[in-house]
This record gives sequence, structure tokens and C-alpha cells, in this order.
Amino acid sequence: MVFRSVRRTSRKAIVLHSGGLDSTVCLLKALNGGRKVISLGIDYGQRHKIELEYARQQSKRFGIPRRVLRVEWDKPIRPIPVNRSPAEMRRAVSAAFLPGRNAVFLMLACAEAAGMGATEVWIGVNAIDFSGYPDCRPEFIAAFQEMISRAIPGGPRIVAPLLHWPKARIARAAAAFGLQRGDFWCCYRPHLTAVGIEPCGRCDACILHKHAWLGVKLRTLATRTPRSTSRD
Repeated sequence: MVFRSVRRTSRKAIVLHSGGLDSTVCLLKALNGGRKVISLGIDYGQRHKIELEYARQQSKRFGIPRRVLRVEWDKPIRPIPVNRSPAEMRRAVSAAFLPGRNAVFLMLACAEAAGMGATEVWIGVNAIDFSGYPDCRPEFIAAFQEMISRAIPGGPRIVAPLLHWPKARIARAAAAFGLQRGDFWCCYRPHLTAVGIEPCGRCDACILHKHAWLGVKLRTLATRTPRSTSRD
């Protein structure tokens, strides 16, 4: 693990942290930038709740306080595309898009920030190698910042440091922090096997994760599941 020697500032940052590659690198960038970081998870009834366990263990590993908010709403049944290339994913919004999710997450994080005195909310959205989600684009982040400045006067600044990063760059940053491909949960279609909960290897999230780590040289790229996993 390579962190710069920085003097911690009084600036507190809440980081939306799901346990995946992007949000975890976002978390560690905030930490490495001298912020007083809180990892914030959202339990919204997702099928892949194992991601919350990965986020918990990552937070514990790096000594970062972790909070989880629980929220429910009626969500549409969405087909999960499989076996698509990254180029195919960029052509249109994926059928797996969950309307309103990132807006809800950011609003909850900003409300939490107001209560905790945090001046920043960090989110690991990416608009380069992604499934075309409209709430991962620069214009969404800019519009949300404008809205939140009116909804919460003097409220937190939205920070999206990975917005224009290719996945390969994000994976290289993860490796520089001492992490490996199997240290994250990146799958929309987990399944139970004889050895535990495993990623499907075929959904957009799995394919993008594999794409990210191509060419990143590590001592092992084997997927490792945390010993304690939560099941949905």
C-alpha cells in the first residue's frame, strides 16, 4: 500500500463506497488527499448485497469509519445484459440502468454530510468505460451540484475524481494502493456455488472489471471472496 505522507486537514469527506473498483479507489484517493474520510454504504435492497461485505472489509483494512444507510423504494425489474464488449456498452444506456439510484445516493450522502459537518461528498462515477448510465455523466454531476447548492445552502461540494479516467487507469491506481483484482466485488448477477458466492463473469460489471485489469501486473489476479459474506 502506497500512501503519500500528508498532513490530515480538518476537511471531512463522505465517500459513497459500494465495495467495487471505482468507489474503493475513490475512497482511497480521498484518504490519500488528506481528508477525514467516512465510508458510506447504501443498503437499498440490492440483489448483490455481498458488495456491502466487501466494502466493510475494505474500510476495516484501511482504518476508515463505515456507515450504512438503509432505504427502500419500488424498483423496476431490469434485465441484466451479458457478454457485451466495452465498445457495445458505450453505444446506449444499458437495460440494467436503475432510474434515480445515483441521485438518491447523492442526496442521502449530502444530507448525511450536513448532519456530520462534512464539506465534501465523493462519488466514483466514471463516464469513459461504462454502461452509458446518464447519472454517471459530467452533466449529471454538474446539475446535481447546482441543485444541492440551492437545497442545502453552504452544503457539500460533490467530488467525482474518476469521471474522466479509463478503467485501466483506475485499476493501476488500485494496484498502487496495494489492491488486487479479487479485492473488489464487481458483479450484477452473483450466484451461489459450492465454494460460496461467486461473480458470473458475463455481466457488464464483470467484463469491465476484467477489461480494467488487463496488463496490470500483480502477483495474483485470482478472485478472493471475504470469509464472511452476507447473502440476499
